[in-house]
Amino acid sequence: MSSPVIDVDYEQPAAKAGAVCDTRHAWARVPAEPSPDQRVALKERIRRLLRERNAVMVSHFYVHPDLQDLAEETGGIVSDSLEMARFGRDHAATTLVVSGVRFMGETSKILSPEKRVLMPDLDANCSLDLGCPVEEFSAFCDQYPDRTVVVYANTSAAVKARADWLVTSSCALDVVSALHAQGRKILWGPDRHLGDYIQRQTGADMVSWNGACIVHDEFKALELELLIKEHPSAKVLVHPESPADVIALADAVGSTSAILNAAQRMDAKEFIVATDTGMLHKLRTLNPGKTFIEAPTAGNGGTCKSCAHCPWMAMNGLAELANALETGAGEIHVDPALGLRARLPIDRMLAFTAGLKGGIAPGSLVTGLGAA
Repeated sequence: MSSPVIDVDYEQPAAKAGAVCDTRHAWARVPAEPSPDQRVALKERIRRLLRERNAVMVSHFYVHPDLQDLAEETGGIVSDSLEMARFGRDHAATTLVVSGVRFMGETSKILSPEKRVLMPDLDANCSLDLGCPVEEFSAFCDQYPDRTVVVYANTSAAVKARADWLVTSSCALDVVSALHAQGRKILWGPDRHLGDYIQRQTGADMVSWNGACIVHDEFKALELELLIKEHPSAKVLVHPESPADVIALADAVGSTSAILNAAQRMDAKEFIVATDTGMLHKLRTLNPGKTFIEAPTAGNGGTCKSCAHCPWMAMNGLAELANALETGAGEIHVDPALGLRARLPIDRMLAFTAGLKGGIAPGSLVTGLGAA
């Protein structure tokens, strides 16, 4: 049975000084949901193939619960993109199976060029990546040669290679704060909502590319306010890729890992969550006594008007993963020279976050590392 193809419309806002591409349309395949018997057989097949291929699974919080659970059951990890990259680099497996979207597979290959990196579906993409083609982004950067280029992880290997720093939502505030303290002016890309949030928090001098995540961009403050009235005791957890008026209603703002930590730390019994609904599986698993409610959306940017789930994350399925392991389909390739250049900002990020964990002052972690 072939997978249905869905059209994905996503509107980029009007261009600001050329800081946006004209991509407006993409597509995604939705794998057929396996029957209970098929699910059991596919999981057993994958377990066997992982052993035979000396492979480990690395799954994002937003993919299907089956892929999250199976990763942990077989010694892999479910995490945000920063920890996915670090785990894959440090694991002894010679093959990494990345369940997520394409930029995550590319990042794994950049950090582990000697390893084979497979994905269930190479067409699983990201609106931020699609909306930031390297030629246009490079031209934008050339307009501001005095600025330190900081890019979000949700970008292609080529865009990473154009950057001075890479960040994820879990470390972006710390990196930009440290650069700002050194007097550096920032060129940010591609997510405008995350960039605006960071600028408000840090006061940094920033110019931003004009991209957005089709999932987080659809959260609406008006509908969220109405839901809060229905659940007055609920705490609101928001990812900073969301619009500013949605962020303003949050009790906690942060990356997927930060949202997980906030849900476990707060003593509330109810939470309204404004991020991809794939996150709810892990939230509910780790907090069995708490209730998690999806924040409302009201647009056409995702797979429907009322749900918040990335259509490309949904392309990851058990059958596709088994096929990748069996046949080698879905292998990620990155030009070695490009990979070496793209690794510089990634290694800076990893060194920076490791230094913070080790108690090193942020300012000393960016001194002399502001430009590639």
